[in-house]
Amino acid sequence: MRTSQDRFADAITAFAGTMGFVYVHAVWFAVWIALNLRLFGSVAVFDPYPFGLLTMIVSLEAIFLSTFVMVSQNRQAARENIRADLDFETNLRAEVWAVHIGKALGLNPQEIELHVQEIIQQSKSAMEPGSGVPPVAPDAL
Repeated sequence: MRTSQDRFADAITAFAGTMGFVYVHAVWFAVWIALNLRLFGSVAVFDPYPFGLLTMIVSLEAIFLSTFVMVSQNRQAARENIRADLDFETNLRAEVWAVHIGKALGLNPQEIELHVQEIIQQSKSAMEPGSGVPPVAPDAL
């Protein structure tokens, strides 16, 4: 459901994050400076040192690029929120189904929850550097 403006902002942001963007600007700046330092003769000079026009153009470009990046980041954050909501719903559905299946099999949900909490605690302890706690063995699950 992206608008043409969203696609435009995403395309600009995608290009601005590449080495091609850097190379284009390096060449552009080199040519601009070479022309205006009279390396190709006095006739080619259109923005003499200290390159006021170049400074203004680069400043405007930075303003617009930062705006496009913020638009894309806002859209990305919105997509991440939707994914998080879907993950939560999926996890909740799995939990409800697991409890019902456990009850149907005659398992005690409180015992299973205690076992899960022990395994979680052991996993967290094992991830701490230098803890000496072994990782959770698959047969312990």
